[in-house]
Amino acid sequence: MSDKHHLLVVEDDPGLRELIDEELRDAGHTVSSVGDLGSARRFLTQQRPSLVISDLRLPDGEGLELLAFCRDMAPLAPAFIIITAFGTVEQAVDALKQGADDFLTKPLKLDHLQLATNRALERRELQRQVARYREMFGEGDFHGLIGRSPPMRQLFEQIRRIAHANGPVLVLGESGVGKELVARALHRQSERRDGPFVALNCAGIPAELLESELFGHSAGAFSGAQKARKGLFAEAEGGTLLLDELGEMPAAMQAKLLRVLQDGKLRPVGENRERQIDVRIIAATNRDLEQEVENGGFRADLYYRLETFALEVPPLRERGDDIDLLVAHFISLFGEQAAQPLRGITAEALESLRQYAFPGNVRELSNAIERAVVFCRDEQLALTDLPSRIRARQASPLPESDQGVSLFDPAAPPPLKVVEQRYVQHVLRHTGGNKQQAAKLLGIGRRTLYRYLEENDSL
Repeated sequence: MSDKHHLLVVEDDPGLRELIDEELRDAGHTVSSVGDLGSARRFLTQQRPSLVISDLRLPDGEGLELLAFCRDMAPLAPAFIIITAFGTVEQAVDALKQGADDFLTKPLKLDHLQLATNRALERRELQRQVARYREMFGEGDFHGLIGRSPPMRQLFEQIRRIAHANGPVLVLGESGVGKELVARALHRQSERRDGPFVALNCAGIPAELLESELFGHSAGAFSGAQKARKGLFAEAEGGTLLLDELGEMPAAMQAKLLRVLQDGKLRPVGENRERQIDVRIIAATNRDLEQEVENGGFRADLYYRLETFALEVPPLRERGDDIDLLVAHFISLFGEQAAQPLRGITAEALESLRQYAFPGNVRELSNAIERAVVFCRDEQLALTDLPSRIRARQASPLPESDQGVSLFDPAAPPPLKVVEQRYVQHVLRHTGGNKQQAAKLLGIGRRTLYRYLEENDSL
């Protein structure tokens, strides 16, 4: 463990106290030592060590009393290890339940002490990072959406404003940007927050069953309909219904959805009477619906009804340094789930993530970090833990001009676009494929370079 910490040792045996003190100092830590409960409490009112190592039995009390004292210091409570010469399984379980990070018995083995110290410090650091990230990202304040970039701040403000309206909302964005998270944020920010949130992937339901799934049906309405069933609109009554992948909805259902939006009424399959509903509809798609309308693949009247309140979720490549926040968030999340304390990510691995364009957006980043946590065998995620497509830094093929003086033959000058492409190739070759350095040399932003490379995928 490379980071050094301030530790407090509370032990009434002077010889053992000196031995522990010396061992931890040799590991590079700053160590303070006291011999009783009262001295430890006075020390902790003035200083905040990273870890307390305390004997269970002290001349003026018990180590568990000191543990309780430390717990009251949250969120900056130190990690805590109990040591005792009279250890039992019941005592150990009780100490761990009360918040101790470990329980060691005497005679103390110094290698076990070092391992326990490192584990306790790593676990507490992870807990602090999770708390710090949640505060930084505003997870508790904005419903799990993470970002500080201008596009995300603008999106948050739009959600706050639109949430209090009652009309339908159209959420647009590439696959993996978090459209369902935006829909849930809208629901939780609205007056409907106490009502149900129901989501349906329109692409996952066969066209012939979609009407019944949404509107419900009466018994005997069609072959196999032995019992009446209320649809998702009824399940979402008083709340919000998310229609994901709306662009996949068949034309006939588009017409019926439009009527629901206009009249607030629907007719279950097999019934003659319409029912009034109170549901807010949020539609989401990664398709260009405006282009679909022009091509005849989507109803113009439904599109114009939906796009009154339209939200565009930015792709990850346009969110600047949000990737750093997201990486830290996912490391904390998956590290905690896997009970694998991690202290972060190496600079090399983080730079590789920054340079990658993430066509799958936040979902792809999440999957990559989850995989990396599983494969990680160290304190930090390393470049080798990342998927090969992300860690690959192969230079673009060299144009012939890289071996000579000019980027083209003056006797047969190519179009300007070709020259531009060759020059970008040249700069990427010069930087060894490092897109951040290439962007600086080209005088453009890193995200601008990513977009250029995507539009010219032959580079």
